[in-house]
Amino acid sequence: MGEISDRAARKMSKDGFGKMFCMTGIGGRVSGIIKTTEAASEILAIDGCSLNCVKNSLEQAGFQEFKHLQLADIDMKKGETPATEENISKAAAKGAEMLT
Repeated sequence: MGEISDRAARKMSKDGFGKMFCMTGIGGRVSGIIKTTEAASEILAIDGCSLNCVKNSLEQAGFQEFKHLQLADIDMKKGETPATEENISKAAAKGAEMLT
């Protein structure tokens, strides 16, 4: 599911729906990445499984205002849903819808 999340975020960025940020940098509290993320008009966290690592990392870094896309909510299951173009497009479309 990580591949679907990553590729959906890349597709959204390419299609003009936001810009990707480094979640490892958020988790590591890299000041430049934190500041750039704070300056974003909207934040969308895309999680591929129910552990919600992206959502939790944002919250632990002090972010409270963001939208959250859990891929299970759009019928994608970890270990069962292949990273096909169709599934990536489905995730990207849902993310784009959440940001508009």
